[in-house]
Amino acid sequence: MNIYGKNAIREALKGGHKMDRVIFCENIKDEEIQTLANKKGIRSEVMKKSSFQKAFGDKTGGVVAIASEYEYLPFETLLAKASKQEECVILLLDGLEDPHNLGAILRSCDATGVLGVILPKNRSVHLNETVAKVSTGAIEHVDCCMVTNLNQTIEALKNNGFWIIGLELSGTIDYRDADYKGKVAIVVGSEGKGIAPLVQRNCDLLVKIPMNGKVNSLNASVSAGIILYEAIRHRRNNG
Repeated sequence: MNIYGKNAIREALKGGHKMDRVIFCENIKDEEIQTLANKKGIRSEVMKKSSFQKAFGDKTGGVVAIASEYEYLPFETLLAKASKQEECVILLLDGLEDPHNLGAILRSCDATGVLGVILPKNRSVHLNETVAKVSTGAIEHVDCCMVTNLNQTIEALKNNGFWIIGLELSGTIDYRDADYKGKVAIVVGSEGKGIAPLVQRNCDLLVKIPMNGKVNSLNASVSAGIILYEAIRHRRNNG
């Protein structure tokens, strides 16, 4: 796969992402990327502008990394990490399909210290080039798991001491009134359909973000950012 953009490539290099080479468009320089690539033994090359744009387009920032696919953390490993913490937040994404939203969500997860993100194998966006670019490198620092069955995953989380909070338009509780202490797994649904009915039933609590405008839903990445920062605020004020 290709990683586009200076920030994404810089963080990928820092994070030890496996790469074959880094390609610069002529007249484009980035000393930090070049130095990081050299230290890790990753070769770099310069390509003429016309050839570069023909191969990669004109929205790359002038540098592309030819890299391995992103790897998912095994769910069992994430649970093991959670077992060592008294408080943590895991984010589950139910049916999210827009890679731009996932990239933005990973930025919020990195900023708020989320322990990991869980994605279902089917009916969901996967980690890809667009997600990496939009995340501006956050994809390298947030553990992501892919699971076959989201409901079974929720049950496993419950059995490991997690409280499951679903963010849903039909929720009966204001998201600001929920309790985010301890181990919390927050479920955010797809852009159009929200959280699947069965997943909703498996949540311990359904919360909503009050809205006063004429549009009845927020972008999934905005909603995720709002509730993740509320979890931080709640813990700080109630610690």
